[in-house]
Amino acid sequence: MSQINFKLLYVFVAVAETRSFRLAAEQLNRSQSVVSMQIKQLEGQIGVALFHRTTRRIDLTPEGAKLLSYARRALAEWNTGLIEIRDAVDMQHGTLSFACIPTVAATILPKILREFQKSYPGISISLRELAAEDLLDSIRQKDVDFGIGVTVPGRSDFRFDHLFDDPIYAVATPNFRFRKRSSVDLEELGNYPILLNSKSTALRTLLEQALAPTGLQLDIKFEVAHTHTIAALAEAGMGVGILPKIALPQLPRKILNALPIGSPALSRSVSVVSLKGQSMPPAARALIEIFQARDLED
Repeated sequence: MSQINFKLLYVFVAVAETRSFRLAAEQLNRSQSVVSMQIKQLEGQIGVALFHRTTRRIDLTPEGAKLLSYARRALAEWNTGLIEIRDAVDMQHGTLSFACIPTVAATILPKILREFQKSYPGISISLRELAAEDLLDSIRQKDVDFGIGVTVPGRSDFRFDHLFDDPIYAVATPNFRFRKRSSVDLEELGNYPILLNSKSTALRTLLEQALAPTGLQLDIKFEVAHTHTIAALAEAGMGVGILPKIALPQLPRKILNALPIGSPALSRSVSVVSLKGQSMPPAARALIEIFQARDLED
């Protein structure tokens, strides 16, 4: 048997699956006469007829049916190999664009990026630090490949792949004497002036959902744009700051106390955010794997 022209297998599979030279020609963007000629070439190379041809239809011969099974596997392996080779090339010299919420970008992300760049020095990274809603907009408009953000319920156009849970804390000076030493209740927080991030719509929604069944309201004294401003105001004794655990300032307890909010316990879910149905580039998958493998407590 002479060496088989691998490209002819694509033509054979198209004809076998459509049972039509015309439909296969349209699918392959070739003329019907060319497709017919290429099938004859393949039959000549193999030495057997692959189709029973009639005026109304075509059917596979027993040899053709057997070849179809092998051809599908061979083409699948070929395509997988090409994808892996292209991915390997992309990982040597490629680009990665993603968005990240500020609390993650300013805390654990730098170490993860440093580890990524050690493994993939040829990848050029473009990072956008965006609040939750702006992050979703940038993904929807395809300004970035993906995002690291907060899981938002009800957003069916996005996919949220969970990375870690981030409990919500109350932060204040010791002058604000909370009843418990292990946590602080929402009801108790209603007695104090509250410091909140104005851009953290996800955190605001989380608080409102927890307050709704109780009928309680928080006295929001200051709304600021940055978490470090909340910490500074709390340190100055201006109120009780509401912050995710990942963004807590590293200050001695004699300056600031930080207690998780309980009754109910509040926590946000930080996820990899992408458009539903959109595949991740290989560099994005590599970065996410580092995220998932890292101990976020260190």
